[in-house]
Amino acid sequence: MRFLSMIRLKENTGQVPSERLIADMGRLIAEMREAGVLLDTAGLKPTAEGARVRLRGGKLTVTDGPFAEAKEVVGGYAILQADSLQEAVALTQRFLQVHGVEWDLECEVRQVEEPGM
Repeated sequence: MRFLSMIRLKENTGQVPSERLIADMGRLIAEMREAGVLLDTAGLKPTAEGARVRLRGGKLTVTDGPFAEAKEVVGGYAILQADSLQEAVALTQRFLQVHGVEWDLECEVRQVEEPGM
């Protein structure tokens, strides 16, 4: 089964990854890809560089970022291959643990709908 792990963060903290975090994350990503449990991962550009497209009452609207009302935003994602939600959560915990005590993060883990599943 595939799972999407979305990392949520407070965008306006000014916090950037340290060289140690970048190196540790690179090693974890390589290990998880080699094991076949990490299918894809990436960080996302700031909301200031994005847009929201909304359909409400049949009417489409587009709002350019940044999104002031958002307290937390999706800052990145990982697509995981796991046998259960519990395994996907355990893999997600490894991603979060690499960040250490300096970061305040949250991930939402959800199974991807697949035909025939």
